[in-house]
Amino acid sequence: MAREGLLVIRPLERLATKDLNHIHQASLDILSEIGINCHNRDAVEAFAGAGAGASPVGDEISNIKIPPKLVLKAIENAPKEIVLGARDPANQLILHGDRTRVYLASGSESNIWLDTSFRPFINKNDPDEEVKLPSFNPRRGTVADLAFSAHLAQSLDTLDAFIRPVNIQDKDINNHNKDVNKFFCCLNNTSKHVMAGLTSLEQLQNVIAMAEIVAGGQQALQNNPIISFITCLVKSPLQMVDDTTQTLIRICLEGLPVVISSSPQAGTTAPPSEAGIVSQINAEVLAGITLTQIINPGTPVIYGSVPVRARLDNLNDAYGAPESTAYNIDCVQMARYYGLPCYSTAGVSDAPIPGLQSAVERLFSSLLVALSGPQYLHCAFGLLDGNSTFSPLQAVMDDTHFKMLRQFLKPADIDPENLEAVYRKIADTVQTSQKLFINDIRPLMRKGKLSKPYIFEDRQGNDSVLCKANQELERLMTLPGCHLPEEIIEKVYERIPGILPRLDTRKSN
Repeated sequence: MAREGLLVIRPLERLATKDLNHIHQASLDILSEIGINCHNRDAVEAFAGAGAGASPVGDEISNIKIPPKLVLKAIENAPKEIVLGARDPANQLILHGDRTRVYLASGSESNIWLDTSFRPFINKNDPDEEVKLPSFNPRRGTVADLAFSAHLAQSLDTLDAFIRPVNIQDKDINNHNKDVNKFFCCLNNTSKHVMAGLTSLEQLQNVIAMAEIVAGGQQALQNNPIISFITCLVKSPLQMVDDTTQTLIRICLEGLPVVISSSPQAGTTAPPSEAGIVSQINAEVLAGITLTQIINPGTPVIYGSVPVRARLDNLNDAYGAPESTAYNIDCVQMARYYGLPCYSTAGVSDAPIPGLQSAVERLFSSLLVALSGPQYLHCAFGLLDGNSTFSPLQAVMDDTHFKMLRQFLKPADIDPENLEAVYRKIADTVQTSQKLFINDIRPLMRKGKLSKPYIFEDRQGNDSVLCKANQELERLMTLPGCHLPEEIIEKVYERIPGILPRLDTRKSN
């Protein structure tokens, strides 16, 4: 049985049908008339063999003009329902392009891990008053941090899938062993679906072999794809880079789920207007989707979007800007326009540490993008500073806020038969001396129909949200780990080269 996710009955929409039609046509015009520059020879030959125009524009670069009929055929061939499997069958995800059931995932390989500690301070005006205040320590991420975050993800109730939130940068990690270690670290610490990018194409077969061992064989992995891949093959504007395009081709041939992700920045690598950036990102994603269906028709491909707006002070990504949220909602609508499962972005902030700015920006994007109904919503837990920093403390708070959103999204309970009972209850209550309905609220709360007070609330009037959230983080990390069985770990170490000995958890199982 698949995870429940968040069911959005009436999705939030910014674009009218005519707007969707205009963007669709503009994207087809971009691909057929402007074209996309491709640095990968295999992709050029595949496009040309399928009927696209290919003309050289430089050394090892060809301009590909993709006719609309080729794009439309690819959209038709792409699966409209994709299953993302998991070690625990109860954690399986079913992504259907026409159904607005939202699954929440972490993300997205930040370089910085943010430790938080709390130290006591004495009020200089009142020596008897002691408060605990947070101290933040940013540092480079490690495999131990990745294991920690996967363990945390296993414990967070609203998190449905795991994208590694931290880049492993240990001294003994290199391009030859990075992929096997990050995938093993994830699979060995969470039973939820694992999605990741690939650092080196040379390691694809080892990663797949590892997943087959964990899943129970080659066919078992096809039936229950416990891993999937993100490919950022497009460099905006309109360029297919060589290595990630080659990776995409190989993944397509394996038949495993893959995300086509594009991340243009409005004002630098994409037009600053909403119509401009959405038309461009839609064209870039459609180009990638078209390639997947040329290489292997029926490849389970997910429409991925990470659009942002440029900051004007330093030209960095402005993830917390309202425009970035608007672009993401537009892309969710475009994916639904094609009936394709959508990988979208929310829960992002430009703040470097947890706090008021982080809460405002994260809740703004999380609420609005989630309500637009993407099937797979990433970056939703713990990311700060334009997705460059991961804070486990922030992730715990995010989980609490998504529980509140889940409560809000429950279907309205308006039953005519219940209204008759409510009418009688009102009539009876107004005849009593206290005229209160207090006896009715506790049964509803026990049944989960009413929300409880904010879990980090402080009735003394102190701002102790971060301190209470840290206490919850410490509690979650005392929960038992969700490691692979010892016999599976033994097979992985026997057959997959390069996995670090310190990731072996057999002694702690």
